[in-house]
Amino acid sequence: MTEDRPVGPLIPGWRAPPAPPADLLLEGRHVRLEPLRADRHAALLFREIEGEDWLWDYMSVGPFNSAAQFHRFVQGTEAGTDPLFLAIRPRAEDRVVGFAAFLRVTPAAGSIEVGFILMSPALQRTPAATEAMFLMMEWAFEAGYRRYEWKCDALNRPSRRAAQRLGFSYEGVFRQAAVVKGRNRDTAWFAVIDKDWAALREAFEFWLSPANFSDDGRQRERLGDLTRLVRVSSDPEA
Repeated sequence: MTEDRPVGPLIPGWRAPPAPPADLLLEGRHVRLEPLRADRHAALLFREIEGEDWLWDYMSVGPFNSAAQFHRFVQGTEAGTDPLFLAIRPRAEDRVVGFAAFLRVTPAAGSIEVGFILMSPALQRTPAATEAMFLMMEWAFEAGYRRYEWKCDALNRPSRRAAQRLGFSYEGVFRQAAVVKGRNRDTAWFAVIDKDWAALREAFEFWLSPANFSDDGRQRERLGDLTRLVRVSSDPEA
């Protein structure tokens, strides 16, 4: 390397991580994540989201007008491993309250994305929702990924706020990145990298601990305050 021809640093011992297995199971205190299956999950999840058309505003699919239509969509996701859809189930309850997926899985680059996140009203703004996102992030970094991405429609302010609360750093907007449901989509990019993980894991574990919640369920410390020191940039639109 010379001063006028700089190159990136070597990564000692780098080995490409594995892709998420098709039978991936993630267990937490509040939720269990398991491969999304139409026969097992579609009817239960449709009960939670029926009539909530706003949940699909920024998704590339939906809304679905019937349980049968939703069942066909879920069935169509089963054969794929990228995206790999995971159902979100409360522990010890016969309910399905959402799903999320690993996608754009690129082991050679050490990069993986979380997306296709659908959370029913019953799941949103709960410790279970945060734990589901933590479990997926934990799997990615423990498997050896270097970069964990979150992308959303630039107009989707709730998603942008959620990304930063979870510790993702804002990286900018790709203009006219896609056409979704016949409309222009500018895409906001966020990411966590491996050097952030140790501090973020500590923040998640502290926030999710029972000691962080009062008897009436109120949080004592906000997760966004705990992750703020890790984020390297701030999203002006969040």
